[in-house]
Amino acid sequence: MGIAAEDILNYVIRPTLTKMGVNDPAAEQLLLATAAIESSLGMTLKSQSQRGSGLFRMHGLTHRNIWDDYLAMRADLASQVRGMASQREFLNDPHAELATNLRYAAALAWLAYVRQPNFKLPAHPSVRQLGELWKQFYHPRNDKSIEDFVERHKELIAITTEAA
Repeated sequence: MGIAAEDILNYVIRPTLTKMGVNDPAAEQLLLATAAIESSLGMTLKSQSQRGSGLFRMHGLTHRNIWDDYLAMRADLASQVRGMASQREFLNDPHAELATNLRYAAALAWLAYVRQPNFKLPAHPSVRQLGELWKQFYHPRNDKSIEDFVERHKELIAITTEAA
């Protein structure tokens, strides 16, 4: 079992997005559902068979591209995101932060979406619309589908948030 959806939302995603100036329930739901499909809400943070790591299973190349191609031109945002990372560990192994620092990983996951020029988040998206955004902007490979996204949401998020 991974981390409870409500805990990820309340202690990781919402505070991270708030710190970044994003107060949008749709953004929160997109990141929560991304964590559900990518790592089963933290069931595993790194596996031998997967190249991505952390709650959002971000690949090291994506991590580097966000820094080099997006944050490098946004000094204030880069400073804010760097402030979420560990002081020394980030310098020793920046990619490890994706598995060990949940707020930093959430910030990078959000940036993986918003750095895309055509990314537009609807005000009240359906789970399927969130899945379409995830598939187009976060996980375009063919190993997981939008249907997988919707099913994982149903299994890990819909039930736990309805009970809350």
